[in-house]
Amino acid sequence: MAGIGFELRKLLRKDSYLGMIQAYGYAGIIGSGPWVLSIVGVMSIGVLSSNADSGDSVISFLISVTYLIGCSLIFGSWLQLMLTRYMSDLIFLEKQNEILPNLLGALLVTTVTSLLFGLLVWPFFAEESLSYRLLMLSNLVILSNIWILVIMLSGLRAYQKVLGVFFLGYGLTVVFALLLKSYGTIGLLLGFMLGQSVMMYVMLALMVNEYEATKLLCFDFLDKNKVFYSLAAISVIYNLGVWMDKIVFWFNPLTSEAIIGPLRSAAIYDPPIFLAYLSTIPGMAVFLLRMEADFVDKSEAFYGAIRGGAPLAKIRKLKYSMVETVRLSFIEIFKVQGVTAIALIYMADDILTLFHISTNYSLLFSIDVAAVGVQVILLGVFNVLFYLDKRYIILGLCTFFALANLALTLLSQYLGASFYGYGFAIAIFITTLAGFILLDRKLLRLEYETFMLQR
Repeated sequence: MAGIGFELRKLLRKDSYLGMIQAYGYAGIIGSGPWVLSIVGVMSIGVLSSNADSGDSVISFLISVTYLIGCSLIFGSWLQLMLTRYMSDLIFLEKQNEILPNLLGALLVTTVTSLLFGLLVWPFFAEESLSYRLLMLSNLVILSNIWILVIMLSGLRAYQKVLGVFFLGYGLTVVFALLLKSYGTIGLLLGFMLGQSVMMYVMLALMVNEYEATKLLCFDFLDKNKVFYSLAAISVIYNLGVWMDKIVFWFNPLTSEAIIGPLRSAAIYDPPIFLAYLSTIPGMAVFLLRMEADFVDKSEAFYGAIRGGAPLAKIRKLKYSMVETVRLSFIEIFKVQGVTAIALIYMADDILTLFHISTNYSLLFSIDVAAVGVQVILLGVFNVLFYLDKRYIILGLCTFFALANLALTLLSQYLGASFYGYGFAIAIFITTLAGFILLDRKLLRLEYETFMLQR
């Protein structure tokens, strides 16, 4: 996302309040990506479609889409980081003509693997209509491909086009769903599929327009000698960790209820956590502008000096500058996300009332807001570690987070309703603290590891 970050920073150079508002506004929405926008879109459909006659179909739709997003992120994410790293290598090697063929190859692989996963779980929906099953399968494939395209699209410097695609896609999703709501759950899912399809194809068109290609398909991104399969593991385990607490609540009969087919919902846990994720927009704006732009400048200068054979004194000076940028970036993310969290916690009752959620969820909502704020900081830690190529540290942190979230969420259920949400919050806090400690050690030893541990 550094490419789009550089363009957004130009707005900051206007040295005006309007430029600053534009930069942070664009960065917040683009940085949050379709994950947050999908929550807004789906919640909008739910609110606008709700009435006495359509209550059950709307709930079935909301739960179906929630599972679609979760499954596409967990089981369809294995290519995301691995492909991104490979594309970055192609840009570094000035082989841009290989980007589009590999992207098309990745979309084909994602489509096939998503179809296979969908067919694997197909028997569990045997009691549902064929239309419902086909729409769920189609949406799973589309969403899995969208996550790939979003990452690639974020590498472009045309931030206004990227933002336009997001609003077009989710705007049409809401419109189509509302037009077809009279057909119940099937109509809402069809509307969702049509809107997401438009967004997927527009994204693909932008990528085709951006890059030239000498062939149609290429699968070099799967070559074990050219890619890092550890990145695939990181993608899957991180997303699994993020969803682990939700999964635990969904499949505990004491905290959930059956909605449609094998899909269950935890009405006592789900609304506050998904609403809390909207609070990450300010933190993600700072993340994109500072981490993905300021830090990239310093990182490239440091490694460029090493490749150019600069004196050790200059290399160390550039390293200290890079470390200072990391420190200042984290401070700014912490301040912005912290102020946002405090404000939302203070207004918890009003916010929940606005979204027709019981104020009995105020404590859980406050815990979730604090937790997702820390999650933004954890993403910043991962970002720096990725630039330092510490993949196995990130893999270890992701694995710890997933296991901790599982164990602590189970413990919170055992302790009772007053402890709900603490499992996820404590897991993300401990993981972030461990990440800071490991990052600090790596930055202290950066010159030694850069020169002495090369193979």
